[in-house]
Formats: sequence, structure tokens, C-alpha cells
Amino acid sequence: MFSAASNSLCSKPQVSDNDKKTFLRVFQLCDEGNKGYLSREDLKVAVVMLFGYKPSKLEVDSMLSSFMINTTGVTSDNFLKMMALKKAAQLSFGNQREIFSVFDVHCRGFLTLEDFKRAFRQVAPHLSERTVVEAFREVDQDSDGLVSYKDFEFVLNYGEDDQ
Repeated sequence: MFSAASNSLCSKPQVSDNDKKTFLRVFQLCDEGNKGYLSREDLKVAVVMLFGYKPSKLEVDSMLSSFMINTTGVTSDNFLKMMALKKAAQLSFGNQREIFSVFDVHCRGFLTLEDFKRAFRQVAPHLSERTVVEAFREVDQDSDGLVSYKDFEFVLNYGEDDQ
């Protein structure tokens, strides 16, 4: 239903020249001793510098297992690919949050059936109320009568792992 809004991760992420320069500058700053690669600890520091948070052990393990071809560390080429994917994911998350915020006009952090109906009247006025109610029930994963951001995000990302 909403997947078109979140397809940015399905295609190869686009990285601007400015982003590439920033990624390479951070790589060079974090490459202790100019080894030509980033160790696990170097990678953590690079993520902090670029994205403003310290990645969890699980996230670092995931990044390393995906891109570390040699066992010594992450090369600059792989670092560029890794950070491009990370930036695309961050942008996708921001877009999803923005869509949810448009639906959540009362800024409560959840959507009621009335919020859902109002949003659908604006974006798809031709849909019957019955269809909108069915869509709401489908999105309301825990059947509590409220759609949390987590419920909403699940629907937006539904099927992306299959591609």
C-alpha cells in the first residue's frame, strides 16, 4: 500500500560528490597509522563522526560481515559503499517518519481510526470507508485500536526483504 514511498533502499543508493568527499575525509581521519583500512574501533569512530551516534556491537558486526572482504579491516571503497547505504537508510527512515507525522496531526505518536480516515480522505478520497477501516485493521498489528509508528513502519517496509 505505501511501499512506493520507501523504495529508496531497493535501488543502488546515490551518493553526491560532496558526500563521497566527506566519507573519504572521515576514512582518512579514522585510519590510525594510515594502514589503508579501518579496524572495528576505527569504524565505530567513523560512524560517530558521520552520523552522531555510537553503533552497537551488533550493528558493527553486521557492517563488517557485509563488507569486510579481507580480515584486517574495511577498505576505503567498501567504506564508501557502507556509508552510502547507511545514509540511504537514514533518509528512508526520515521519509517514513515524515509520512507518519502527516497522518498524526495531533502529535500523539499513534494514529486512531479517525486519523486514518482523515488522511485517506485527503490522499485517496475514492476509497470507501469500509476499505479504509480494513486497511486500518491490517496496519494495527496488535489490534489495540491504535497504529503506532512501529506498526506503520512495518507496513511501509513490508516485502522489502523479499527483493
